[in-house]
Amino acid sequence: MVLKVLNTFTRFYKYVIPTVGYRNQFTGQNVVFDKSVKEKQRARSALTDDPHMYDYIREEVADRLADRLNDISRKFDVALDIGCGRGHLSQFVTSDNIGVLYQLDSSSEVLKQIKPSAEVCTYNINCHEYCLPFRPNTLDLVLSSMSLHWINDLPGLLKQILTCLRNDGCLLGVMPAMDTLYELRVSLQLAELERLGGISSHISPFVDSVDMANLLQCAGFNLITLDVDEIVIHYPDIFALMNDLRFMGESNATVHRPLRLNRDVLFAASAIYNEKFSVPREDEENERCIPATYRLLYFIGWKPDPSQSKPLPRGSAQYSLKDLHRIDELIKLHFEK
Repeated sequence: MVLKVLNTFTRFYKYVIPTVGYRNQFTGQNVVFDKSVKEKQRARSALTDDPHMYDYIREEVADRLADRLNDISRKFDVALDIGCGRGHLSQFVTSDNIGVLYQLDSSSEVLKQIKPSAEVCTYNINCHEYCLPFRPNTLDLVLSSMSLHWINDLPGLLKQILTCLRNDGCLLGVMPAMDTLYELRVSLQLAELERLGGISSHISPFVDSVDMANLLQCAGFNLITLDVDEIVIHYPDIFALMNDLRFMGESNATVHRPLRLNRDVLFAASAIYNEKFSVPREDEENERCIPATYRLLYFIGWKPDPSQSKPLPRGSAQYSLKDLHRIDELIKLHFEK
């Protein structure tokens, strides 16, 4: 038994390093989110009676991300899940994809609620996402599902990930994209303009696909691919939507956020939301509900390696695009040679 425990710790610390003195290696100057507030929000959400009841979006997104991982015909021996939450990804990955999965999250309360994976050997790490405690060139795969949108120094984190990956290692992730919850944003802004004569930031900013592609490229990733998906959830009213966001730990945490939401503004926003966006319920035609759009940005990038395919030199093509109207003729001539 003692030997088994020692072997487990040896395997764990083969890749993980102490974080003392490592935290300040990658720091950003622009602080958008208040990390202490976000940690308190997530800790409170973990203490609800049934926190798993509010994981429906994360579970659906994790399933879709795992499906994209299945498209890669390769097994990754050592993988890391950044911002793992309650281990949603570990419930969908298989031993055909991953050998060992490290699950990293800044909330110890959330980590305690992770269900063991039936397929993959997992290790949990309580650590801030902006300070990865891994040695260079030790990871084959880094995953992230719905966690990077709260990172202040995203360029610095991407550089850390690239450093920790082995050559030809993969970063695969998903995060909320621009226009997520646009219905809620528009309703609150119009309500504040009407009642207060100005607007405040009630919805956190999200990255768009162009910015994310540039960030991955600047960090040094290769063979970058991005695509956008969408999930629309229907709620009875704006109060149910905001209640679920709070219990998900996804309330606003920007540094310059308003300290509270005016009661009159909230009721005005509810009326605007219902007027502009409400739709009939599928089961009750006489009742209406409000849609909330979650736009998801999936991304994949690879650490450069000489074995990866490279684009052909400029001007090496045998045919011009202006000859596309002669494609049948060109194919025939090609096979006659």
